[in-house]
Amino acid sequence: MQVESLVPLLLVAAAILLFGNRWRNNPVADRLVVAGLAVVVLRYLIWRLFETVLPVNVLTVTGVFVWGVFVVEMLAWLDTAVLYAYMLRRTNRTPEADRHETRLRHMTPSELPEVDIFIATYNEPAEVLEKTIVGATELDWPKAKLNVWVLDDGRRDWLQQMSRRLGAGYLTRADNAHAKAGNINAAVARTSAPFFLVLDADFIPQQNFLYRAMGFFEDPKIGIVQIPHNFFNPDPMQTSLNMSKVMPDDQRFFFETIMPGRDGYDCAFCCGSNGIVRRSALEEIGNKLPSGSITEDMLLTLALKRKGYVTRYLDERLAFGLAPENINAFFIQRARWARGAIQIMFLREGPFGGPGLKWYERLFFLPFHWITQSLGQTIAMVTPAIFMLTGVPPLVNASFDTVMSYQFPAIVAAIAAVQHFAPGKYHPLATMAHGVLQAFRLLPVVLATLLKPHGHAFKVTPKGGEGTEIQDTATVAICLFLCGLMAIGLAMNSSYNFQIIASSHLMPVVAFWSVVNMIVLLLVAKIAITPPLLRSEERFELHEPVMLHTGEGKVKGASHDMSLNGIQVEVPADWSCLPKSGGWIGVEIARVGIVPARLRRVFNQDEHSLRAGLSFALPAAGELAEHSDEHSPDSPEEAHSAAQLRRRLIHKLFTTDRMRKFDDPHDWRLGIRMLKSIVSSEQAGAAIKHTSEDDAHPVVPAWLCDLQSQAEATLDSEWQGLLHERTEPEKDSSAA
Repeated sequence: MQVESLVPLLLVAAAILLFGNRWRNNPVADRLVVAGLAVVVLRYLIWRLFETVLPVNVLTVTGVFVWGVFVVEMLAWLDTAVLYAYMLRRTNRTPEADRHETRLRHMTPSELPEVDIFIATYNEPAEVLEKTIVGATELDWPKAKLNVWVLDDGRRDWLQQMSRRLGAGYLTRADNAHAKAGNINAAVARTSAPFFLVLDADFIPQQNFLYRAMGFFEDPKIGIVQIPHNFFNPDPMQTSLNMSKVMPDDQRFFFETIMPGRDGYDCAFCCGSNGIVRRSALEEIGNKLPSGSITEDMLLTLALKRKGYVTRYLDERLAFGLAPENINAFFIQRARWARGAIQIMFLREGPFGGPGLKWYERLFFLPFHWITQSLGQTIAMVTPAIFMLTGVPPLVNASFDTVMSYQFPAIVAAIAAVQHFAPGKYHPLATMAHGVLQAFRLLPVVLATLLKPHGHAFKVTPKGGEGTEIQDTATVAICLFLCGLMAIGLAMNSSYNFQIIASSHLMPVVAFWSVVNMIVLLLVAKIAITPPLLRSEERFELHEPVMLHTGEGKVKGASHDMSLNGIQVEVPADWSCLPKSGGWIGVEIARVGIVPARLRRVFNQDEHSLRAGLSFALPAAGELAEHSDEHSPDSPEEAHSAAQLRRRLIHKLFTTDRMRKFDDPHDWRLGIRMLKSIVSSEQAGAAIKHTSEDDAHPVVPAWLCDLQSQAEATLDSEWQGLLHERTEPEKDSSAA
């Protein structure tokens, strides 16, 4: 290799060192980064086209392969160019939201607008819906101006009862025409508030959601205010690789980098959940959400944009939902998104439709990502095997030196530029593995939708443990098959007697490419096998004082983590009243009450304290949904007490932002962790499950029931005061 071929790479490395952390969030530096990247990539593309593509005869097998790879690569670079255009116009609407919130909180309740909350549901279980309904009914907004509606396309009697018990209205319809869009349209026709917030069944709004978002509607041209999707559970990649404390979920880059950039062009779009819609704007397009695509949210943004309305994006953590809980649910969700985005391309309301859109707006709403990722990642994975086993090259007139001089600097510069704009949110190995994971399963969906845009069934993402498939056998098989082909190709071409490629300057490059591909494919195979969920409820770190009661006394402790099902506490090592395993303890939690619990395990913390794991003895949401159920509590009083405890726990755990902390954001350490995870059998969150009849439907001892009753009256009175305190100013103002 000639030393001159390393000069471009060394210049890129010098630029990376120059534009380090000190130059981030600097508009001038951002433009210099993009300009420098453009020079490096343009130099590469000129070489790529004129030296490695044009000289080949397009009418040969080699010519078809070379041109096919080149066209897909050009689409990928176009998608990359659009990405950097977003990054140059990123917005931060938080200061504006601060001003709006101050203004709204100085208004009297009668001056604030009425808001309908639509919780769209089809088949989600009670455990999922309960949290969302509680979060919605306890939003910080005058109660007289807040209407919560559960829109049930499953037409379930128990959900109607649950909605009534939790203080929400219940709406259903005769059929399920047009899926979610039809469900919302049916509710729009039966309600009248000037604004409505759409929540998916699993998204729990934070208490300050409306005060942070509603102020943007002061601008009459704002048609939708969209809030990002955040999650309180790990996604399939985090779960399978046991990296939920190290790596952010795969949607952080989109919601924290791409969407703020789109917002800078007024091209942010509604994302289905967490979006507030101005009803008068909807009336201008027929008072209905468009139903021509299964992604009605993006289509709604385009329809309103043609009427002059903008979708404003506020990048704040104001609602939390469930990430896909296994690989099956993940693919159902992404296939729906990909199919819907491609369908829009063929509609009159889409980017190629009628007037009302600027040229760049049409470009930004094209589904480049879904098409280029599916094609590009698949071709990247199969090309080395094709070359080594058939001798057909992906490019001609290329050597190790020219690849190092032109292609490698462009790839390194592109990766470094993304990390400049999105530090901690973009990890190359994780991004590549995630792209390949989607590509194999989504490529058939993309091609089928391009050939036949409509007529495909709408599938709801399974929530609450309904996605029972935990292994995607097809993806695992494809990954292992491709790894085998590349291993055979490397072995054959390393032997003089069996080599297919007798002499090629590309062989060292392809060998390196093959090794990287095999690592990525093994990661994808690991991700495609989701380990069993060991906990039915997500645990949150929660450090605060608690009081532990037994029949013989009480002691102060401190919580370590908590879920709706249990709590881990630290207690003094010399506590003499600690019961045996399975014994009863009343856990007194601030603003929740005394929760009946049973001791499950105890282990030493240090010489002064013990760590105790307790499981709460509360009926599940499904058992409370119908009091007539054979396993429901024995009396209405017990049902009310249990329901109140669950409601307070949900309020405490889910309606206050509990940001997930990541231990190690450094890319190289993250990459090492990912490589180790390929051979690691470690699973996250091991927990002991108890399935005996006593555990399923325990009888709380009399002393603990009496203790609860004594504390409940005071706490319930305080709780009701907190729930209704926002209605008092309205009564005062109306009386005045």
